[in-house]
Amino acid sequence: MKQKFFISLLFLFQLCFANAQNDTVSYYIKKTYMVPMRDGTKLFTVVMLPANYPHAVPILIQRTPYGADISLKEDSAISVDLLPAYYRSMAREGYIFVRQDMRGKFKSEGTFEMNRPLYHLLNPSKTDESTDASDAVSWLIKNLPYNNGKAGIFGISYLGYTALDAISDPNPALKASSPQASPCDMFLGDDFHHNGAFRLSYGFEYSYMVENAKEANSDFPFPQFDLFNWYLNLGPLKNVNEKFYKNRLPAWNDFVNHPNYDGFWKRQSMLNQIAYPAIPVMHVGGYYDQEDLNGPQIMYEHLEKKDSSNRNFIVLGPWFHGEWAWPNGDSLGKINFESNTSAYFQELQKKWFDHWLKGKDEGWFPEATCFQTGSNQWKTYHAWPPKEAEAKKLYVHSNGTCSFEKPTLTAGDVSYVSDPAKPVPYRELPIEATYGKGSQWRSWQVQDQRFVSTRPDVISFTADGLRENLVVTGNVKAHLLVSTTGTDADFVVKLIDVYPDFDTVNLSMSGYQFPVTMEVFRGRFRKSFKKPIPFVPGKPEEIVIDLHQVNHAFLKGHKIMIQIQSSWFPVIDRNPQKFIPNIFEAKQSDFIKAAETVYCNKNLSTYLELPVMKD
Repeated sequence: MKQKFFISLLFLFQLCFANAQNDTVSYYIKKTYMVPMRDGTKLFTVVMLPANYPHAVPILIQRTPYGADISLKEDSAISVDLLPAYYRSMAREGYIFVRQDMRGKFKSEGTFEMNRPLYHLLNPSKTDESTDASDAVSWLIKNLPYNNGKAGIFGISYLGYTALDAISDPNPALKASSPQASPCDMFLGDDFHHNGAFRLSYGFEYSYMVENAKEANSDFPFPQFDLFNWYLNLGPLKNVNEKFYKNRLPAWNDFVNHPNYDGFWKRQSMLNQIAYPAIPVMHVGGYYDQEDLNGPQIMYEHLEKKDSSNRNFIVLGPWFHGEWAWPNGDSLGKINFESNTSAYFQELQKKWFDHWLKGKDEGWFPEATCFQTGSNQWKTYHAWPPKEAEAKKLYVHSNGTCSFEKPTLTAGDVSYVSDPAKPVPYRELPIEATYGKGSQWRSWQVQDQRFVSTRPDVISFTADGLRENLVVTGNVKAHLLVSTTGTDADFVVKLIDVYPDFDTVNLSMSGYQFPVTMEVFRGRFRKSFKKPIPFVPGKPEEIVIDLHQVNHAFLKGHKIMIQIQSSWFPVIDRNPQKFIPNIFEAKQSDFIKAAETVYCNKNLSTYLELPVMKD
């Protein structure tokens, strides 16, 4: 009763002062609708309307599988000051905000399909997330009061994925899209696989969260807090269905039935479904996104090839998954960025949508706006990656060093033994449930790598201290020359910024091993993601690993380190190291120890290709 009175009082206050504040929105009113799609399915939709605002405003849409409703009663008012920071600056100057449950989730009708392909591109009678977005826009433009006839769509993660879906065949009223932390290809580099390596803990927990119940986000009922040993004791992947899921979760069954890059994954891939930016697009991503780091980068690159109208833009920052929506983005873990990077982005986002949806002349929008870590400054570029960067090869040497000088010895290598029974943890223990209380999931990609650097199955190559700053901006690639005594192997490569032994700026950061970028590759896919092949034991092979785009200044006095290992558990499932056509069908007896060799001599050279900015 008290809450009702308080909300009513707020609404009356807004009414009294509307005339005095008619150029600034103070309150929003909640309305809900069941919006019909072309096949008759109705989708639950929450609309937040600016109260007593005299101007026609655009519509900003988000489409979600996580529950669109908010804890506010129908026709109730909420102060702009109580809205999340992500919306607040846009809300003050007038937008209609819309959240919609995707079909088959929460209060929407229909059947949910994770990462539903764009069926209508091949069969116009079919529906998908693109047709649903278009139908929603048409209905909203026609039925919502005081809209200016223009709509935009945006969102983070799965909401970013639906924002990307919407541009494949956009509604005429849809004028701009900002897919943020959107996955692009679920086998090559987002959510469920990285270069074919299965992301066990994330895939296991996420599929349960989304598919266990229609009207809930479910947490798997783990029996313990630290899950490292739980996942280890789980054994082979075939035990998941046998012990827990019983073939009940469609997403998990898809993982099992499609272990290679087949038509199933290709039909889902945005690289095969969207060819060019039909409307303005602002891709947003984080260098330390623990879920969808790859998607924004490769989708921007893909669309840029056919961006003849200058509609394709990218923003990259020093963020975990969606951190730019948070009130403050001044740090991540122990890494300090010395400014509120989230607020910077939120203002940029407002200007971008104001330009495309309100016709405001905000001036020139940079092709790329990318935070530079190390120096902690925002940079803008006419092209991304910048053309001024010069590719330099950072070689590893058998004495544990790395340098820009190629090895001169005819023989040289470093070996280690990888044991699936004793995998290298991907982050410091305890490893909590991904979204559980106290989880380190958001910050693990900047954790100090000293926690594994002394293990015998992790090898490190360290350069001399830098005599001047070295700025690496663009795409980093690892070229590994390796062999294994097994017939399959994973390789994890890290580019690390090692802080001085005594850091005079922050003593507690002395010796910190900051992972600038890291990635894994499942060796069986070194020739083809579609047709995996075994290794010939002892035969040197080249593996090229995309370590993604970075913008980092290695400061004077710091050192560059390259670190290599062959397990990253349990974020990546254990490779049996014996070639099995489908790892999801491997038996316990298939898991074997193997010696992995990294070659570093003048004939077989392992190196990182770094895009170094010229002075």
